[in-house]
Amino acid sequence: MSYQIQPLREFLVRPALPANLSRLLELSYNLLWSWDHTIRALFRRLDPVLWKESNHNPIQLLGRVSQEKLDKAAADPRFVSLYRRACERHDSYLHTQAPDANAPQIAYFSMEYGLLDCMQIYSGGLGILSGDHLKAASDGDFALYGVGLLYQRGYFQQSLNPDGWQQERTPVNDFYTLPVRPCIGADGKEVIVSVTLPSGEVFIKVWHIDVGRVKLFVLDTNIPQNHSTEHREITDQLYGGDIHKRIRQEIVLGIGGLRALKELGIKPTVHHMNEGHSAFLAIERVRLLMAENGLTFEQALEATRLSNVFTTHTSVPAGIDLFDNGLVYEYFGHYCHQAGIPFEKMLTLGRNCMQDPSERFSMAVFALKTSAFRNAVSVLHRSVSQEMFQDLWPRLPVEEVPITSITNGVHSPTWINGDLAVIYDQYLQPDWRERLEDSKMWEFVHEIPNQELWEMHRKRKRRMVSFVRERAAASAIQRKAAAVDVRQLSEVLDPDVFTIGFARRFATYKRATLIFRDAARLKKLLSNPKMPVQIVIAGKAHPKDNEGKKLIREIVTLSRDPEIAKRLIFVEDYSIAVAREMVQSVDLWLNNPRRGEEACGTSGMKASMNGVLNFSVLDGWFDEAYEVSGGWAIGDRVEYSEDQNDIHASTIYSTLENDIVPLYYQRSEQEIPTEWVRRMKTCIANITPKFSCGRMVAEYMSELYQPAHQLWGNISKDNFGEARQKTVWDSRMSQYWDAVRFVDLGDNPGDQVLSGSSVPVRATVDLAGLEPSEVRVEAVIGQIGVNGQLQSTFVLPLSPVAENGSAVTFANEFTVQHTGRVGYSVRIGPNHFDNPVTRPCNALLKWVSDENSTSHR
Repeated sequence: MSYQIQPLREFLVRPALPANLSRLLELSYNLLWSWDHTIRALFRRLDPVLWKESNHNPIQLLGRVSQEKLDKAAADPRFVSLYRRACERHDSYLHTQAPDANAPQIAYFSMEYGLLDCMQIYSGGLGILSGDHLKAASDGDFALYGVGLLYQRGYFQQSLNPDGWQQERTPVNDFYTLPVRPCIGADGKEVIVSVTLPSGEVFIKVWHIDVGRVKLFVLDTNIPQNHSTEHREITDQLYGGDIHKRIRQEIVLGIGGLRALKELGIKPTVHHMNEGHSAFLAIERVRLLMAENGLTFEQALEATRLSNVFTTHTSVPAGIDLFDNGLVYEYFGHYCHQAGIPFEKMLTLGRNCMQDPSERFSMAVFALKTSAFRNAVSVLHRSVSQEMFQDLWPRLPVEEVPITSITNGVHSPTWINGDLAVIYDQYLQPDWRERLEDSKMWEFVHEIPNQELWEMHRKRKRRMVSFVRERAAASAIQRKAAAVDVRQLSEVLDPDVFTIGFARRFATYKRATLIFRDAARLKKLLSNPKMPVQIVIAGKAHPKDNEGKKLIREIVTLSRDPEIAKRLIFVEDYSIAVAREMVQSVDLWLNNPRRGEEACGTSGMKASMNGVLNFSVLDGWFDEAYEVSGGWAIGDRVEYSEDQNDIHASTIYSTLENDIVPLYYQRSEQEIPTEWVRRMKTCIANITPKFSCGRMVAEYMSELYQPAHQLWGNISKDNFGEARQKTVWDSRMSQYWDAVRFVDLGDNPGDQVLSGSSVPVRATVDLAGLEPSEVRVEAVIGQIGVNGQLQSTFVLPLSPVAENGSAVTFANEFTVQHTGRVGYSVRIGPNHFDNPVTRPCNALLKWVSDENSTSHR
């Protein structure tokens, strides 16, 4: 190794900006430029070549641009005018009303954030969603603070060897050339917090990223204060290393993140765990309340649970982090001892079965048990999650498992292409950017002339083809391909040919090679002389996922077949930049996962907002959107089985051959595919408002954040008096519960009841000393299925109407709406939650049919 010179002194050099461009650096540090076309255009125009070379990084651009170009821009009236407009847009956006002291203060924790092409602190969909969540919260002017990790090495960059096998290399993030800055405390020093691990104290530097009006705080352990390499490398790489590194990262994120907010003087009233990676924040919140307010473990858990929100993005158990009990003890034994937390009680919070000591500690289960508000990310995913986690509420029917759903959305200003935005400026309302969720406003899309919309789309397609050709040729040169191969790749694709896009992580459940199942039929489709088709594919396989890598190699090998070499291309190193070009330009977006395993998916939403039609399995978000999307479905709403692979592949071919491709090539006298353009308009008008991230965060606010904030405000009054009383009440409930029993269920309504009639429901319960207000008696009513079980049920609360000693009669009535077999059952539980969504795990519950329930007539 050559001799390495260490600096004696270190300082940061800033560009010498001309006086009339003095705010360029300020504009570059706020990520508003990433979704405001005017501000973004300012940097691109300063030096287009350098802008591209810097991977669209304005900090690096300003650090490398010549003084001559800066001075030239300062003397150019056109550039100065654009600069002034950019400053006005920046100031207008950031100017907000005085904050509402009573509004929720939300801490949003996520393992990754996909915000910029140049900032590699994300791996895929979860990170992109987190980034869009922050941007939409900024647009909505919510008091939200993001918390994440600042990785020294970004998620891997992908290249292919000559055989088409994926190779990985990890880029190094230079924080001083990125729009991220250290947090400075009141004492003028950098903010440093720490956590203690078995290997000693780990110091954590806190940085911040300005995302419009929102701040993202990112944590960094690669600092001089940490003398151990093991400690410095905790934030080295996203999803890298072994199980020890994973638990360390999650401790730094959850516990370290909470300590960072505390050090910064931020006092959240709501804590949102985006996936289970940050769930350790729950135990740290408990520890703090025990230490600062003198609460017991049970009281502190009850108090903090009410203002924790957990979002699950997982559709299969294999996607959940699991830790051995010994490992959890290694990292939390001393922590719990010092805090006065019984370690076994913490351990049971991470188990499905509290009595099984061999069960591993689940971060998802831990998050579910320590959160009162839990949500899936699509309507279908809610059902999947309810089934997956039903064991945590074993006494409830699966449809009542208290996991709600808020379907994901995407940040429209980030993903709508600039050419389409120019058309919207002409044909939509002038304030369309502020009315992205207004479905009536989007009806104006139908007034856009077909010719203009189609020419815009053709322009974006030409741009995408140029992008792909340039990228493919550069990759070929890098792997030292033959000149003839480089030339062929520089001519791949035709902007006038119908183009299918497929881009996503190469996990096997996404079935990336489904369209290649019948190679001969596909070749015939691609090489049709009258109606040719071409396919653009991108995506990464996890470095340890050899099956995913095999799929990539299979596609690359097929793309080198001379018959279709110009019609099929795999674009290397999938990134935000690649995704943006594809979703804004292709004609059809293909998505064919195994139904029920795609929690939501958002790439199809981004495509739809640019007029790209979807051809997808009815999974995730598309299950909710298909009928109004203008697109096409693969298969039906049935559970996945292996035989569907052949069926779905055949459906893809036949639908493309008979419906989709002929429709695209069906042209008017003006050479416009009129029906296709009509579908494009339908797609844009119906999908954009319904699946925007603005709609998503508004639902989070109304359905989860605001209720959690209100519960926190109530329970924290009088030094958490309500939480203290609650644990006393829990003890009382446990004392009497075994003796509670049903003693009478009233008269049977008879064998036959006319529809529209009222059916009375009565239940007399021996409360064994409990008060009627302390319990909740409910009838669960529904139709009786072929298996004799209730289905399509609804819950009817029963009210106390009579008392006879400890026996209390509860009653209500319901109107029969449906014909056929109808039935009901009755249950009783403690009345300690107002919203069924917040029902605690393993809550006490008795059904009339339970063993030991006695006589009734």
